[in-house]
Amino acid sequence: MKNDYQRARYVNPYTDFGFKKLFGTEMNKELLISFINSLFNGKEVVKDLTYLNTEHLGGRELDRKAVFDVYCENEKGEKILVEMQKAEQQFFKDRSLYYATFPIREQAERGDWDYSLKAVYVIGILNFNIDDENDSYFHHEVQLTDQRTKEVFYDKLTFIYLEMPKFNKTEEELDGMFEKWLFVLRNLSRLLERPQALQERVFTKLFEAAEIAKFTKTEYEAYEESLKVYRDWQNTIRTAINKGLEEGREKGLEEGLVKGLEEGLVKGLAKGRAEGLEKGRAEEKAAIARNLKSLGLTTAQIAQATGLTEEEIENIDKK
Repeated sequence: MKNDYQRARYVNPYTDFGFKKLFGTEMNKELLISFINSLFNGKEVVKDLTYLNTEHLGGRELDRKAVFDVYCENEKGEKILVEMQKAEQQFFKDRSLYYATFPIREQAERGDWDYSLKAVYVIGILNFNIDDENDSYFHHEVQLTDQRTKEVFYDKLTFIYLEMPKFNKTEEELDGMFEKWLFVLRNLSRLLERPQALQERVFTKLFEAAEIAKFTKTEYEAYEESLKVYRDWQNTIRTAINKGLEEGREKGLEEGLVKGLEEGLVKGLAKGRAEGLEKGRAEEKAAIARNLKSLGLTTAQIAQATGLTEEEIENIDKK
């Protein structure tokens, strides 16, 4: 039986090939412009984009280089990085900040320069969650702010993160271009036909570009290789998660057993001491009762002196 990937009609945008096919080519620039404009919701209108070199070296030969998924510049000279992140990394936020330094530093001018900078936007489409406490809050827009006034301190550096696993709206629930784009990104590889809700011209272009059957032989082979890398990556992540869960369960069980034995031992000793003291006191009372009985005291008098019942006193010698 063929799996979902083999039956797919449209490209998976979470693969390197798929993402760059849709958003990283001059031919499909219209798609990227539409997506970015929907993301800014009218605050920043991009009329045109110029694709820039996606590979950047540091200032020195030994500096680490950065390779962006999509790097472009709008008509105002503002820099826009768009990254598809398939899995969480330990220092993901640090990586975002590091990547933002490249479009900032490259604006430096030789000679007289007043440090005036164009805005830089880092857009991260995340196939994982960075905030597990808020299930519905998936659109993060981050800027430098004053902690006391809560006002934006610097508006030329913006990080936008989209937590795709949290976006679960159905086709009937979509409201506006932004949600339509998120729906496409989340579900494209699972769709068998173009949804009725996506009738805008830009989506006509998108579904034409995404249809695997229209790929050239070279494109298809490149996509298959990219898909294999994506599957391997997903399986690696799942294996790591499952292994972590199993180790966690085993450790938890082991610690639970040890804790249980320790608690059992402590409770047992405490119970033993209590039972031993109780038995000791009972035997002490019985010995006193025997002595008083031998001295000729009545059963009532012995009961009053020891706290034993008359029945217990009468049965002492029978034990």
